[in-house]
Amino acid sequence: MKINKLLAGIFIISSVGLLSACTNTSKYDKNNAENDQKNGEVMTDVGITAKVKSALLAEKDVNSFDISVTTFNGNVQLAGFVDSKWQIDKAVQVAKNVKGVKDVKSDLIHKPVTK
Repeated sequence: MKINKLLAGIFIISSVGLLSACTNTSKYDKNNAENDQKNGEVMTDVGITAKVKSALLAEKDVNSFDISVTTFNGNVQLAGFVDSKWQIDKAVQVAKNVKGVKDVKSDLIHKPVTK
C-alpha cells in the first residue's frame, strides 16, 4: 500500500512538472498578457492541487485514494469518502498546511460501517 501511495505521489509530481513546462511561444501582445495572468493562476491552482494530493498521499492515516481535490483561486475543495470523522479533520488540516492554500472546504463524508 505504501508503494502504491509513493508511486501515485511521484506520478502527480511528474505530471505537474510536465504541465508547468508547457508555455505559450507565440509573439507577445496585450492579449497574451491577459492570458498569461489567467494561465499563471490556473498553473498555481494545478500546483496547489498536486501539492495537496501529495501531502494527503504522504499521510499514512488518511485513505487519500478516495479523496478528490479541486482548487480554484487557492481555495481547495476536498470531496469523497473516508473511514472516520478523525480522517476528515486530518485531511482538512493537511490541506490547510500546504503553501498557497487560502481556504479549505470539506465535502468529505464518513463512510458508514457495513457488516
